[in-house]
Amino acid sequence: MSRDKGKARQIDGEDEGEGSGRPAHIDPSEDMEVDTGPFQFRPLQLASLVDPKSLKALEELGGVQGLMRGLGTGEKGLSAKGAREVDHGGGHGKGAGKGSSQRHERSPGDGAQRHADPPDIHTLPPLIKVTSSGSGEEDLNSIQGDDDKGHTDEDDEESSSEDPDEWGPAYRADLEDRKRIYGPNVLPQRASKSLLKLMWLALKDKVLILLSIAAIVSLALGLFQDFGTPRPDDEPPVDWVEGVAICVAILIVVLVGSINDWQKERQFKALNEKKEERGVKVIRSGAERVIDVHEVVVGDICLLEPGEIAPCDGVFLSGHNVKCDESGATGESDAIKKVPYDECIAMRDRQGHEPNHTDCFVVSGSKVLEGVGTYVVIAVGQRSFNGRIMMALRGDSENTPLQLKLNDLAELIAKLGSVAGLVLFTALMIRFFVQLGTNNPSRTPSAKGIAFVQILIISVTLVVVAVPEGLPLAVTLALAFATQRMTSEKLLVRVLGSCETMANASVVCTDKTGTLTQNVMTVVAGSVGIHAKFVRQLEENQARTNADEELEGAAPKKRRHADDFSIDQAELPGVLSPPVVELFNEAIAINSTAFEDDDPDSGAKIFIGSKTETALLQFAKELGWPHYAQVRSDAEIVQMIPFSSDRKAMGVVVRLPNGVHRLYLKGASEILTRMCGDHVVVYQHGTEDSRDTVEKLDIDELKRENIDRTIIFYANQTLRTIALCYRDFESWPPADARQVSEDEVEYEDIAEDMTLIGIVGIEDPLREGVRTAVADCHRAGVTVKMCTGDNVLTARSIAIQCGIYTKGGIIMEGPIFRKLSKEERVDVVPRLQVLARSSPEDKKVLVESLRELGEVVGVTGDGTNDGPALKTADVGFSMGIAGTEVAKEASDIILMDDNFASIVKAIMWGRCVNDAVRKFLQFQISANITAVLITLISAVASSSESSVLSAVQLLWINIIMDTFAALALATDPASPVLLDRKPEAKTAPLFTVDMYKQIFVQSAYQTTITLIFHFLGLRILGLSSSSHNDKVVQTLVFNIFVFAQIFNSVNSRRLDNKLNVFEGVTRNFYFIGITVLEVAVQVLIVFVGGAAFQVTRVGGREWGISIALGFVALLVGSLARLIPNGPVEKLFIKLRLLPDPNVLPTKSPQAEAETWNRAIELVRDNLGTFAKIRGGRMRGSSFVGKSRSARMEQGHIVPSLLTMVPTLVASSVGAGWMPQSGSLSDPAHNDPSRSTAALWEGKIQIHPDTPADDPFVKKWNARAARGQQ
Repeated sequence: MSRDKGKARQIDGEDEGEGSGRPAHIDPSEDMEVDTGPFQFRPLQLASLVDPKSLKALEELGGVQGLMRGLGTGEKGLSAKGAREVDHGGGHGKGAGKGSSQRHERSPGDGAQRHADPPDIHTLPPLIKVTSSGSGEEDLNSIQGDDDKGHTDEDDEESSSEDPDEWGPAYRADLEDRKRIYGPNVLPQRASKSLLKLMWLALKDKVLILLSIAAIVSLALGLFQDFGTPRPDDEPPVDWVEGVAICVAILIVVLVGSINDWQKERQFKALNEKKEERGVKVIRSGAERVIDVHEVVVGDICLLEPGEIAPCDGVFLSGHNVKCDESGATGESDAIKKVPYDECIAMRDRQGHEPNHTDCFVVSGSKVLEGVGTYVVIAVGQRSFNGRIMMALRGDSENTPLQLKLNDLAELIAKLGSVAGLVLFTALMIRFFVQLGTNNPSRTPSAKGIAFVQILIISVTLVVVAVPEGLPLAVTLALAFATQRMTSEKLLVRVLGSCETMANASVVCTDKTGTLTQNVMTVVAGSVGIHAKFVRQLEENQARTNADEELEGAAPKKRRHADDFSIDQAELPGVLSPPVVELFNEAIAINSTAFEDDDPDSGAKIFIGSKTETALLQFAKELGWPHYAQVRSDAEIVQMIPFSSDRKAMGVVVRLPNGVHRLYLKGASEILTRMCGDHVVVYQHGTEDSRDTVEKLDIDELKRENIDRTIIFYANQTLRTIALCYRDFESWPPADARQVSEDEVEYEDIAEDMTLIGIVGIEDPLREGVRTAVADCHRAGVTVKMCTGDNVLTARSIAIQCGIYTKGGIIMEGPIFRKLSKEERVDVVPRLQVLARSSPEDKKVLVESLRELGEVVGVTGDGTNDGPALKTADVGFSMGIAGTEVAKEASDIILMDDNFASIVKAIMWGRCVNDAVRKFLQFQISANITAVLITLISAVASSSESSVLSAVQLLWINIIMDTFAALALATDPASPVLLDRKPEAKTAPLFTVDMYKQIFVQSAYQTTITLIFHFLGLRILGLSSSSHNDKVVQTLVFNIFVFAQIFNSVNSRRLDNKLNVFEGVTRNFYFIGITVLEVAVQVLIVFVGGAAFQVTRVGGREWGISIALGFVALLVGSLARLIPNGPVEKLFIKLRLLPDPNVLPTKSPQAEAETWNRAIELVRDNLGTFAKIRGGRMRGSSFVGKSRSARMEQGHIVPSLLTMVPTLVASSVGAGWMPQSGSLSDPAHNDPSRSTAALWEGKIQIHPDTPADDPFVKKWNARAARGQQ
């Protein structure tokens, strides 16, 4: 095909804006018509090899050789122009497909170069060339000289003539051809919104639209009244100010909100760009080169090294012991070993299925734990696994619950304000026509026109007064203030509305690895020799030692092993003798491939390699033992024994200075301990002998039982147990061992008669503060659910440690969960606390199910696999340090310190925002009702159609009610007290009973005193009727109304029935400052406002009355709080001011849907469920474990493996069987290597404290029973 035709086709989504991303799954049929140019494969055809991983699909493409041929690449990679370098000696990369190993000689500067970001290509030291003969045997040639010397493109062309079959069009394609067809390794730029567009979007708010209309009408009428009608000489033309003031308020709201969003978007964009800056090692022109990550193309040969993050999808070619951590991409916590394609095929044919935890696919976003190797790139950019998920997450956000409620409130206020304005206009017009008919008073035609305009103005003014102009400003200010303070507390809010959404969060679904835990394996317990049991932070973790285990059946109680003792892990250097410390440290340092390097992000020293080895090295480092690098450099290694899944161990043989050869082994404890005949001895307080030599004792039957019980004890806590042991040989090779080579012998011949050094228990520990954070969530009424790809035992253990798994809770596995029907999910989801072995889709379905049930869901996660669930949730939290780009892109809030405990702060600030808005509403609505009533009544009662308050006075009052009140009430800081209440449902009303009480009582009080002084002011003050005295009364009324608002703003600081309205006021300097400013400005207005405000100076009596009546507003508020809520709530329900809690909602809680709630339909369709369980027949469920053995029911035996998991299976509860936790039955006769996780596969676990008569237990127990019939 012509190149021009190919160029005409753009990469899917390249020019797409926000919300048009691709789905995360692969559908190869989508690019059937893509012009592949000189290549044999379509883009999505290659991408589908990895998602899902398909060895069969790769086989159909001709394996690795067919793939390389179709992409026009080879072992030596592409040249600078993109053409494949020809192998002169080995042909077409066959070795890559036959499991050839490859080593890379690294210069000292390689580490620094790996993390650089050079735009140009830099040549690194040449690699060892790998070829294979025709028979498939591996052959490592010597290191070549400088590959680039004398190497030109002409040389390539000359070489190609010797092998014309391997020099087709695909091999001649340049880099631009590859980018054009397969795309660049860059995601399309997300169309960022300009400041003007953000302002326009903010202006679309319903309240702002209503305000804009009111502002235009008010400004037009004000200008007409000021300049189109005659005015008295003592009245300045200031009626236009009202409309201008509303326009200014709108401008402030729009600017504050849009600038805030614009800054947040710029900050996040800069964060992403900085995160993406890195260099990648590739092989081009036969040499290693560091290029920019965005320059990688399909067909490139990339290098894998420990600590590297795979930038693209690919197929593994060759290497040595490469293991990848794909937990961030797929949720799989176990390391995945990478082997060449041919080895995968051989393993599949041998085992009958594709191998577990082993494959030949490299997933973008995964991390290399250990080993070195190469892979060919098959998908980049938005077609890679990582890129597709990133594109799928792009979408428009939906309205938050508060925004929906405020929109409804705006519509209601608009209707009520319009009705009030229409009523006033109608009443005044009726009187106007009556006056026209009676000609009383007598008016000229001009005066009649002016009177009509006055009626129109006062009616529109009433509508303007009714509209809460400060409402959007209060919301914006509260959110801006909260997000600013949250940023200082390590919470970066990406979506402004998510802050207030967290106030109503009722469920938090969290990942385990990297979120609840540190994603760093750590030694937390163990034993040195047999009897010295050490525990990390022993005082806080007494349950992690079995040194005090009692002998069953003994009276009085005796310890099973009297010689056992417990010590804190930090005390090991003081308890162990120097020879034992040296032995232990060498067993860790020498027998390991992990190493220490600089973290590219933080610059701190970290260990890189397998999680087990890094945990052991960190353990030795924390104890202050000699540095591993020095120990390794001093050791003379004779033979390396790499880890094998068959033997589950790895070892090393070293030659000691005294000529003795020592074998160090580490591996699965249940296997290696069987090979040990004796053990090192450690004394609790040490002895002279133990300090000089390594003392050893034989392992007898009792000690063997001790070892087995210790392994089981650690396994019960889901610790990964590793045994370390050694054996000394007087000569090497040993005389009775079979030799593999000159210095290497068969493993089976030397791995016996070992000496046990110790057993260590390793786990991924909880993050600091997680337990407290979970407890705070429960205190706040927020349920925490854990979703993880780990097995059920590990998940259960972490859930218990965190406090997630509680009474009534359920643990379920992903394969079971995804088989549940919709009806069963509605039943299970509310009780589900742990979802183990879950896929990203399971997590997403869980979130969707919770939202359908009306829950407000927050999701935390740090991996790519968390992306879909993060986007589906109401609020998504990602980790700023360990989080992947996918997780950050999908999230609404980024936890900059990766601390799950920050969730609690987010909930506090969310509730603070919601409370701030409600405080403002409580204040504003009462002021608005008062303003509307006094305007309506005074205008109707006035013969001149004038209101009790002038337009300029209303302007100042509106500023108090709106801008100042918003600033004062929206800036209260968050407090832990906010966690002492339950979250509100999405359908909860915006106004509570307490708010209604305050609004109506305050409105009644303010309206009454204002109208009393308006109509009876002269009589109360004992003044005669005159122009000056009328001004005094009008000033007094104005003063009374203003001070009532000022004191009511203090009263509105509380939303509950507690009387102390001053609580925490000293922490809000904004409130104090604004209150002082309001009083000062009011005094200035009265003293110097004069004609502009239509006021006059008043004496001390009037000031005293104004302040006293304003202060009474506090007393009135206290009286309102003393009114019982029950009767008031019933009244408001009858008046339909509050929803009836006994009536099911008819609208979906989903923000965008006005449809029937699916959860309610399920309840409606299954009202007979309980009747069916009691009397009818129901299909049995395979999801409930069955334990109906008579011996088990009668308690004659307790299986030891069951007691390792103190939990209940639903069916067992119904059968009356309860496991006896805390005891082990004859563990010496059980194989400690047996997996207890398999025991619970396919079962629903119910917390052991759940009562047997719990409805859920009965229901699922009945299903299990019927399933057995």
